[in-house]
Amino acid sequence: MINKEGGIKVVEQTHVTKHNINPYGEIEVAPEVLEVISGIAANEVDGVYAMQGRFTTEFKSIFGKTSHNKGVHLVSDDEGLKVEVYCYFKYGVNVPKVALDIQQRIREQVYHMTEIELSEINIHIVGIVPEKTNIQDLFELESEEDEEK
Repeated sequence: MINKEGGIKVVEQTHVTKHNINPYGEIEVAPEVLEVISGIAANEVDGVYAMQGRFTTEFKSIFGKTSHNKGVHLVSDDEGLKVEVYCYFKYGVNVPKVALDIQQRIREQVYHMTEIELSEINIHIVGIVPEKTNIQDLFELESEEDEEK
């Protein structure tokens, strides 16, 4: 897949996003890098309480390993690169405004850092969190949801 400028190609077999070869060599950006950029950008938006993680991500965070791409999934299809973002919002925020702010922030940061244009940024609000909720309570809630599936 090549973007509008013709400079970026997604190599499906290796799951690596590549820039064209320049006189100095080749630049490769792994999909995980785009997920990390997106995760950090989403977390910086006012109104986002936390990103939804998987059990393994939360388990690692207990032992001090922070995963900045938690709650973010990159999908490549015929239309381009899509980012799926799963997050909790703070109670009382304007949900559509915060979601739009996340979309704009991710689009800006990914393009600014990689010159890669995303075709879609989909925001999935998995919960609204009251002000006095402990992050550990969210971890327990996610574990219960995983067990139900």
